[in-house]
Order: sequence, then structure tokens, then C-alpha cells
Amino acid sequence: MKKITIAIDGFSSTGKSTLAKQLAKQLEYVYVDTGAMYRAVALFAMQNQLIGADFFDKKSLITALPTIQLEFKFNPDLGFAEMYLNSENVEKQIRTIEVSNYVSKVAEVSEVRSKLVEQQQEMGKNKAIVMDGRDIGTVVFPDAELKIFMTASAETRAQRRFDELQQKGDNVSYEDVLKNVVERDYIDTHREDSPLVIANDAIEIDNSYLTREEQFSAVLELINDVVKTV
Repeated sequence: MKKITIAIDGFSSTGKSTLAKQLAKQLEYVYVDTGAMYRAVALFAMQNQLIGADFFDKKSLITALPTIQLEFKFNPDLGFAEMYLNSENVEKQIRTIEVSNYVSKVAEVSEVRSKLVEQQQEMGKNKAIVMDGRDIGTVVFPDAELKIFMTASAETRAQRRFDELQQKGDNVSYEDVLKNVVERDYIDTHREDSPLVIANDAIEIDNSYLTREEQFSAVLELINDVVKTV
């Protein structure tokens, strides 16, 4: 089967990573969670007191970018690659609501986006890759053979995220999660550099009422159709 590039974009908590992992495993493709990369930079900013509830030292973060080393390392026990920040496994730390509160602000910084997009494009130069994020089909891989844009209502996404955090033992309220989802949607769609938009040739999937299995099956059909034409 011919190898292609699969770009998955969409709003937060639409299950982009879950779908991308499923596809990568099925197709034996490389999977890259670009959101994890931005979350890791946000965590770095938090650890170094560069961002907080009422401040963001963008200049210092930009200056520190050359010292931020990001790497994905495959964990055979989990079946997917985990995020490492300067040689430290930060997979669990970057998934907290605290990091979620700051990641969209960090992702607005053009210098951060430039650094990460360059890395992402290098990862995908040989195709056979599934990458999810906010600007994969519009900026990172504008020539991707298949572009998918995932969406769902804010309430549905907040409930999914809330349930996920509860299962991990995080003490959060649904109201706080919903507020975070709405705020991230606004920032992601209104930033000047690479805002979240649906590519002209992307296929939009509203999964508010789809199961993971239904969604996976539908996208596999799309992939089979694309592969036949390339």
C-alpha cells in the first residue's frame, strides 16, 4: 500500500490523539502528537516561572528556546511514544489541567511555532506518518494526501476531558474544564500566527455522537479511498 501523510486537526478534546494512535497502529505509521510538544514547552515555561495566572514573560521564553530539547520515546508497555523534555519523561505532567490552562497562550508565540513546525516537518519528510494538532493540514503539511478536521460541541468535549481527568485522580470541576475548553477555542481560533481553521480540502468530522469505533472505521474507509487515487 502506498504511504501517505495523514493530517488531523481540530478543537481540543475531540479525540484527535486517540484516533491518530489507532490509525498509526493499524497502518504501522509513525504517530506524532504535536499537542504534546506545545504542552512540553508550556511546562518548561511553568517550571521556570515564565508564565502564570497574571503574567507571561514571552521574551525570556523565546530566549530559552535553544535550550528546550523535545523527544518522543516509544514505550512498548504502553504501545505509544511518550514526551521527553530535556531528557525527562513528562508525559503525565503535560496532561494536567494546569498545563492546559497555559498551552494555548504558549502556542500563540510565533517563535515557538516556528521551532516546532520545523521539527514536525522533518519528522514527516518520508511520509507514512499520522500527525495531529491545530495547524497540521494548513501549515505543517499543506500537501498532505488526507486532511481531517475534528469537532464536537464544547459541552461534549468538556465532559470527555472531565471524565478523563477524574479517572486520573485529578481534583477538577466540570465548570473549570468547560471554561478551559471555551478559552482555548477562542485563543486557538483568534491567534495571529497559524490560527485553527479548517483547510479547504479537509474532511470535517463532528464526533459528538460517534463512538471511537465508528469514527475509526469511517476514517479507515477515507484512507483506503485516498490511497487508491495517489
